[in-house]
Amino acid sequence: MYTIYIVRHGETDNNKKRVLQGRSDLPLNEAGVKQAETVKAYFAEKGIRFDKVYSSPLIRAVKTAQIISGKEPDDFILDDHLLEMDYGPYEGCSLLDPPPEIIEFFRDFVNNPAPKGMENLSDLVARMGRFMDCLNEKGDQTILISTHAIAMKGILEHLSPQSQGTYWNKHIANCAVYRTTLQDGVYTVPLEVINE
Repeated sequence: MYTIYIVRHGETDNNKKRVLQGRSDLPLNEAGVKQAETVKAYFAEKGIRFDKVYSSPLIRAVKTAQIISGKEPDDFILDDHLLEMDYGPYEGCSLLDPPPEIIEFFRDFVNNPAPKGMENLSDLVARMGRFMDCLNEKGDQTILISTHAIAMKGILEHLSPQSQGTYWNKHIANCAVYRTTLQDGVYTVPLEVINE
């Protein structure tokens, strides 16, 4: 059985400024490092160690995984499936004063399509599903997956089809953690472990 912990990266300056950063490769800020260290301490207290680490190749996700797991990035499996949503022309857009089409999309993710040039949510869920469906059980292992907010919601939606899109409107904090298990090719419904 695989026990899988899915974590969103720690805070960056763009998170603090409330800017869509998508594929922008920005480092953790001081608060983000502390968030990751808090999650590391949580796992240490529980006696949880990671046999394998998967991460988005963006530095904020890699550094988060490095701090939490105690492993070096050379030991990670970097996978483009775990990249954040492609915001296209809206990359770098301020969420404090967004254009009307972004307001409309964010108001109702389920019923309002992504603006032109932005990755569709159905494509994002399919991308995350391809990643999760390729994890092959080999004995008992504990896995860490380090990714991004919307990408993480895509994993949660893929693993919880009965949610009918409710994860899109759920707040996923920096360094939020969810847990699922994989046994005989079947995932359990993800459980929220940390989301502050």
